[in-house]
Formats: sequence, structure tokens, C-alpha cells
Amino acid sequence: MKRSTVLFWIGIGISLLLLLMLLRKIDFQSLLAALRQLDLRCLAAAVLFTFLSYWVRAVRWRYLLLHERKIALGSLYPAVLVGYMANNLFPARLGEFIRAWVLAEKEHLQTPSVFASLVIDRLFDGFSVMVMLAGVLLTLQLPAGMEQSASLLRAGGTTMLIFYAGVILFLVLLKLRTSVTISFLTHLLKPFPAVIAEKTIPLIGSFLGGLRITYRRSDILGILVSSVLIWVSATLPIYLILLGFGIHLPLTASFFIMVLLVFAVMVPAAPGYIGTYHLACYTGLAAFGLPDTQSVSIALVVHGVGFFPVILAGLYQVWSQGMSLGKMRKQAATAGEQ
Repeated sequence: MKRSTVLFWIGIGISLLLLLMLLRKIDFQSLLAALRQLDLRCLAAAVLFTFLSYWVRAVRWRYLLLHERKIALGSLYPAVLVGYMANNLFPARLGEFIRAWVLAEKEHLQTPSVFASLVIDRLFDGFSVMVMLAGVLLTLQLPAGMEQSASLLRAGGTTMLIFYAGVILFLVLLKLRTSVTISFLTHLLKPFPAVIAEKTIPLIGSFLGGLRITYRRSDILGILVSSVLIWVSATLPIYLILLGFGIHLPLTASFFIMVLLVFAVMVPAAPGYIGTYHLACYTGLAAFGLPDTQSVSIALVVHGVGFFPVILAGLYQVWSQGMSLGKMRKQAATAGEQ
């Protein structure tokens, strides 16, 4: 059985288990009553900020691709929307491959080079989340009994730091000591079938060609500012949905929930992070004393805001730009087999 198929069914199993755990905690009549309390103006504003966060992602991606050439946001933003749509429809975050492929096809770029820019994009995301986590732990007064959760967050932050430091070290060595690093990687791949090395090494060569970043101060500043704006605009929907339910928690509480959500999407799950996303949001809300039914209601709406609008927007981009969803499925399947 293919690795991608195994991961898919493991994710489905985890999602179903977590959903069952949540559903046992709620009364459906109370859930519907809680959902009716939502202020639709706050919901609309939350959707608006969600799309704003995607637009700012396109802006940062533009900076990361300046070594290729200046690319119009009219090409970058649709690719971001299609990529996040694919992340919600395909397993194992294959939307990242789709996002790179869509832009490469439209702008006639090399897909590995574009994908290399997304690796750097995710590194900036990782460090942004660690800064956000540090800010939450330093400024947010967690409720009594949350000491264990704070310890888990610190452990998660430390794990992320070690992981991202390892990735950066590998990329630096790959760039500065290319032949030695590739030789070492080839040695590591020896126990595996030869076809894996035959596919991996050429891909790394193509990837290395795109592993570049602008060094102009103004561009670096643009990357840093856009990274901050991405996570502020991605967190504000949580704050607005809480307001829509009549819940007034500090903005730092929304950042706390966002950090939990970031950790949750790292866990294998069904496409769209169903189950893991809901449980993380519910856990963060329950920590502040919200009733189970209300916490689950908010978790459903928070997930829905990040799930359904981007799927509709992504499908619109696929249709309006004459792209093929079937071809994207093929790209996702190919990426999953590598």
C-alpha cells in the first residue's frame, strides 16, 4: 500500500476519533441555539480578514520570488487560494505542491524553484509562530489549572525550534557544501529502494537552484512586516467570532487559540484538518471556562470560516483561469508518491 494512502487512512481514523470525542460532549439542541446567537456582521468581518491573510501571504511570496523576477499579485493571489483550497481537499498538505505547480504553470517557472520559495515561506511561518507563542506565554494570564498546558506549549515550542533549526542547518549546508551534503543524503538513502534516490537527488538539484532569497534591506523588511500581518490577520477572525458570540476575551487569548491550532494541523488528520482543528479550538476555549456546547459551536464556526470560503474561492479560480482540477489531483497523487 502506498505511503500516501496509509497516511490518508490514519488521518481519517484520527479525525473520526476526535470528532466522536467532541460529539459526546454536546447536546445538539443547545448547539443549534448557540449557533443562532452568532452576530452575522462579525462572521462577515471574520471572512474578510481570512481572505486578507491570504492576500498578505501572496505579498510575502512575491518578496520571496524576487530572485526569479517581479511577479504580479494577480498571479500569486489566485495560486495561494488554489493551494489552500487543495490543502482542504487533498491529504498530507499536498496543496503546497499544487500551489507551486499552479504558479509555475502560469508564469512559466520551474516548479522545484517555486517550491523552494515555499520552504522558506514555511520557515518564516514557523519562526512567527514561535514568536507568537513566546508572546502568549509572557503576556497571557492562563486560568488556574492550565500549568500543564503551558508546559506542553513550551515543549511544543522547543520541539519546533529544534526542527526549524535543523531544517535551516540542512539548507545552509546544502547551499554551502552541496556535494558533501548530497553525498551524505545519498548514503542515508542506501537502505531504501534505488528508485527513491533516483527521484530524490535530481529533485534536490532543481530545488537547490531556487533556494535563494533577496538580501536588500527593504525587501527583508517587507518579508518581516508581511509575516507579522499574516498572523495578525489570520488571528483576528477568531477574536471577531468570539465577539459575535458575545464573548469578550483579550486578543492574546485568540493568539493562544491560534498557537494551539497551528500545533493541531501538524497532526495527521482528514483533509481540512477535521477533528484535530476542532479539538484544539475547543480545548483553548474550554480553558477560559466556556461551556462545552458553546466551545464546540465556536470551534465549528472558526473552522468553517477558514474552510468553506477558501474552497469556494479556490474553485472559482480553477474555473475562471481555465485550470483543471483533475490535473491538480494528478499532481497531488504524484507528489504523495514521492
